[in-house]
Amino acid sequence: MSAKGSAARPRAAVRVTGLGLGGSLLLLVLSGCSVEGVGKAFGHFGWPGKGITLQAHKMYDLWIASTIAALIVGVFVWGLIFWCIIRYRKRGDELPVQTRFNMPMEVLYTVTPVLIVAVLFYYTAIVQTDVDKLSKNPDQVVEVVAFKWNWQFNYRDGIGEEANTVASTVGSSDVIPILVLPTGQKIRFEETSKDVIHSFWVPEILFKRDVFPGNVRNTFEITLDKEGRYVGRCAELCGTYHAFMNFELVSVSPDRFNTFLEAKKDGATTQEAMAAIGYAGDAAYATTTEPFNTRRQKNSWNQRDAVSAGTGAAVTAGK
Repeated sequence: MSAKGSAARPRAAVRVTGLGLGGSLLLLVLSGCSVEGVGKAFGHFGWPGKGITLQAHKMYDLWIASTIAALIVGVFVWGLIFWCIIRYRKRGDELPVQTRFNMPMEVLYTVTPVLIVAVLFYYTAIVQTDVDKLSKNPDQVVEVVAFKWNWQFNYRDGIGEEANTVASTVGSSDVIPILVLPTGQKIRFEETSKDVIHSFWVPEILFKRDVFPGNVRNTFEITLDKEGRYVGRCAELCGTYHAFMNFELVSVSPDRFNTFLEAKKDGATTQEAMAAIGYAGDAAYATTTEPFNTRRQKNSWNQRDAVSAGTGAAVTAGK
């Protein structure tokens, strides 16, 4: 029995080594493929997409690589489970070779998970640090002012509360605010709220940060690398019209952005400045979202024949 057990241990070690080498080979093959290509082939593994900023690309790559690593580990473990089920299924009353106090085996299944977690933690810390990193001299500074239930975007000439606002865009009940930004430049956002906690979020940036009232000014930076128009939202439940607290991000080339900003500095409205960079007519307004319903029309929400507040409803009800 002991001779059989001693002979089986080398074979088991060889099998484990072979499985480990196979998993490593699979990892090398996958790493040779494009991370974005693998992500697209599998629906980004639940991630929204690659994003439109340099920071978003790094988060996307980390997500796809982590998912691939998890799948490799999962396939390896599943393979071991089914191999053990088939290889060591009951064939009689004789017990199979026992592996208690097998030091190499115990080291393998203790050290390997620690190494996997350590590697994931290392790359997560790198990406998180990069996403949160602030430069000393950003190319553009935008102050985000949130209020119930809209946005104000102030283009600033420097960092901090002491800086001056050189141009501004304010949303209203009738017009969605448009935030025009350049690609290829470091853009710093400085956030503040006039009332309650809001949250500044553009889904394609793959990042959001809360907007606090008072002395707290949250900051973060992005670098856009793709032109386009994208809906922005408040991602923090802030009151009655929270769901309609939207804005639109318009990313353009640096030259077009400079034209837009100069037009704003000269006193042009946001729509006039948009027309100056080629967005005329309806394109001068938001195209990704619509203004929220203020109940100022004849009928209230979901009440076809109801009378809106302030139009004699109390008098009618008294009758």
